[in-house]
Amino acid sequence: MATEITKKREGFQGQKAIVIPRQIVNAKCAKNEVTGNLYVTDIGYYPKAKFHYRERPHGADQHILIYCYEGQGRVLLKKTEYAIEAGDFIVIPAKTPHIYEANDKNPWTIYWVHFKGTASAQLVSLIEKQTRLKGFIQHNEKSIELFDEIYGQLERGYSNDNLMYANMCMWHFLTTFLYNGKYDTLSGQRNKDTCDIVIDYLSNNISKVLTLGEISGEVNLSPSHFSFLFKKKTGFSPIEYFNHLKVQKACQYLLFTNLRIKEISLELGIEDQYYFSRLFTKIMGIAPNEYRERRSH
Repeated sequence: MATEITKKREGFQGQKAIVIPRQIVNAKCAKNEVTGNLYVTDIGYYPKAKFHYRERPHGADQHILIYCYEGQGRVLLKKTEYAIEAGDFIVIPAKTPHIYEANDKNPWTIYWVHFKGTASAQLVSLIEKQTRLKGFIQHNEKSIELFDEIYGQLERGYSNDNLMYANMCMWHFLTTFLYNGKYDTLSGQRNKDTCDIVIDYLSNNISKVLTLGEISGEVNLSPSHFSFLFKKKTGFSPIEYFNHLKVQKACQYLLFTNLRIKEISLELGIEDQYYFSRLFTKIMGIAPNEYRERRSH
């Protein structure tokens, strides 16, 4: 650790930070029906923050997220010391005593955000469940892009529209840490677990009739064990989920083609069009023909 003489809380070349006036936070964010769930109170970027040091014996009023872009640092939290390196992030829950500081020889460059809201504690709890508060981002482009979007909008002032836009972006910003690129379909880079692999398999075989054994065999698991894992994650059995995908595809056929109900049923691997109609009605709450008629206007 650096000596008391050299430690400093802020003041780094190239730094930028915004602390939203608390009366604005309370009046325009906390009491807003949309942004009251999650809102930014402070946000900043410290490049090569030599001797950066913060100690809060009673914690902060807000939750804090620190993302280390370069360099190194450390965080002492809940009597646990976390070594922080490039690519790491850490979330510090509100009211939690903590210390953090840059490494003396290789000081960190960090993006940081303080946030509150009625949903913020639950979001922090989800991140803690996934990462135990410290995690690593493999693909940080989206996170940094969203940070810049939030910061740039707040930099333009505290109009209702600016605050609304910035705080709605905050939801997406936090999901990049919570799910760590898992749903980054645009870049084609995803971290797929067993259920994701099966969902891709189901999507690619939408025109087939698959048994539970065939589905679970795709990931080399027993039908019973796989069903347990799949339902725990998605809330549905594999066959139910497959039927949802089939009906979703059927909706597209109904909206964008002139295929008859029987033809759509066959496209989905269902030979009995009456069974298909019953399945569609059960899931969508409306018969296929009626769905097509209503959506055509």
